[in-house]
Amino acid sequence: MKQISYTALALAGVLSLAGCANSDIYSGDVYSGNQAKTARNVSYGNVTGVRPVTIQSGNENDTGIGGIGGALLGGLLGSQFGGGSGRLLTSAAGAVGGAVAGSRVEQSVNRVSAYEIQVQRDDGQQVVVVQKADHPYNVGDRVRLIGAGNDLAVTPAN
Repeated sequence: MKQISYTALALAGVLSLAGCANSDIYSGDVYSGNQAKTARNVSYGNVTGVRPVTIQSGNENDTGIGGIGGALLGGLLGSQFGGGSGRLLTSAAGAVGGAVAGSRVEQSVNRVSAYEIQVQRDDGQQVVVVQKADHPYNVGDRVRLIGAGNDLAVTPAN
């Protein structure tokens, strides 16, 4: 009984660490390795709108560890109840319930608070950028736009 409790505790610890997604990739202040030491376009403009949104990361952060770990932990806990075929049923029910719960936990961890920032560039073009809400932006703020196309970040102009 103690061996299973220690195993369950260790598994829960591993899952809590493994389920943490790196949300900094959505920040305007973080560059990936392949962006370092490359020339980037810079333009300036003024914020014309800000709307709070949520980024739900997709397959790039979905490891499946939440579901697998939840199934293992649920199966271990379910096996503590019943006897004979009853123990088998509680183990199976625990595994299914744990898989569902673990997947939901992983999905919630992969959500990032963000802003949809609308900017009117100095050349008159309107652009919208969605990025992590790590700086407050207000209508009228002067900002820099760094990058181009699908790789554009908004930063304060100062």
